[in-house]
Amino acid sequence: MGKTWLHSYEEDEGDITVYRPNTYDFPPSRGRTGFAVEEDGVLKQYEIAPTDGLEEHVGKWKKEDKNKLRISFESNGQPEQDYLIEVVSLKDDVLKIRKTTE
Repeated sequence: MGKTWLHSYEEDEGDITVYRPNTYDFPPSRGRTGFAVEEDGVLKQYEIAPTDGLEEHVGKWKKEDKNKLRISFESNGQPEQDYLIEVVSLKDDVLKIRKTTE
């Protein structure tokens, strides 16, 4: 928790999305999406902004079970579609997740 994870899309495997810490020496890219999970139930999701920087969206997370987090956002006071993150593995600063909208 508290780490900012950026998408290492070169390493994705099927439905598994791979993330590395923002301090990782990534190959050149036009931008990378990512997120940070904070201890107080806040999730910060980073999307590529129109100016190629990062745009932050603040949402909430709730633990569903040992390896799953429920993510939710609101837009203009209306809930957006929640999604579930399943942590498939985390070792050597490589985070592998599966994202579903169940």
